[in-house]
Amino acid sequence: MIRKNGLATAVALGALSLTMATPAFAGKANDARKAIAAAEAKIETAHTMGAGRALPTESAQADEALALAKADFKAGRKDEAIETATHAEALATAAIGHIQQDKDAAIAAAQDQRDAALTAAQDQVASAQQQAADANARANQAAQAATEARNAAVLAASTPPAQVETTVTTQQAAPAPRKTTHKIVRRKVTRAPQTASAAANVTTTTTVTQSGS
Repeated sequence: MIRKNGLATAVALGALSLTMATPAFAGKANDARKAIAAAEAKIETAHTMGAGRALPTESAQADEALALAKADFKAGRKDEAIETATHAEALATAAIGHIQQDKDAAIAAAQDQRDAALTAAQDQVASAQQQAADANARANQAAQAATEARNAAVLAASTPPAQVETTVTTQQAAPAPRKTTHKIVRRKVTRAPQTASAAANVTTTTTVTQSGS
């Protein structure tokens, strides 16, 4: 009788222990499912972003860890499943971070190239504008010089020619002195008068007015 009572007590205690362990077991299972689902979502995001091409090693490690977590869950190893799924999610998160950094760097490099190209184009436009301005300035100077030359020509054509006076000096030799003739007439001597200055030169000044060309 005592043995029967002891067996009944053991069975009751075992049932009570199983009943008390069931909620804890169910909680671990839910945690494992959540961990696996989170890992699957991260890995899918990494694949969508191109982790398989950009980071093939990290992508393969994450896939392997997820598969191992699912195997642990099916085998009832809930703690191992949670730990492995968390590791798989971490691998996928790291891969996503690297891919995002590479994309940001590529975007920044492309932006720098666009900025450099834009700056170069603006410099070329400014240089062309300066060259055009210099050409216009030279053209204006040439036009102004041509206008001044034309005005000078018109002014010269409308101005009467200047009068130029030229003085011509000529010298004429004085006539040779006349010879003195002595005639004897009734014993009277007649002498012809001589010029006051036989050897003097005669100077004549003539003023000629010429029209300037």
